[in-house]
Amino acid sequence: MTDAREEFLAGQRPEDVAFYVADDAVDDPSTLNEYGDRVDDGTLIVVEGEAGRSAFQAATGTDAMGFAKQAMGAEGEIREDLTGGACPDADGGDGDAGDGDADGHDARFVFAFAEEQNEDVGGLYGEGDVIHAYAQCACGAAYSHKWVAGER
Repeated sequence: MTDAREEFLAGQRPEDVAFYVADDAVDDPSTLNEYGDRVDDGTLIVVEGEAGRSAFQAATGTDAMGFAKQAMGAEGEIREDLTGGACPDADGGDGDAGDGDADGHDARFVFAFAEEQNEDVGGLYGEGDVIHAYAQCACGAAYSHKWVAGER
């Protein structure tokens, strides 16, 4: 992992967003290489918030915050490294999106942001900085997952 991704996942970059885009979700994946980290089957980018939301929309054709709002309706499991997850619509709930399986449940993209600890709100937010992550599966399902930074 790069320093930027490690810092983001530790909650040290709350002004940034991170997103993963699978190679098969874009026309020319090589266009993203200069902006982020190449991972097995896609690119992961960490960038300043507003610029990141715009870049996410340019890469995926999807409004980042609109997508996040849609994905909040279903809980799933998103990998801590933000490169995939387990689609809740996979048979038996075990579809590990982004693992290269031919089960139709690979993540097309993941969008994430960090929210600083807020003890007044309590719950998860009182425990530490919270990572909010949202995934779009190849099957069309959108799902979300949140966790305290650095605790997975």
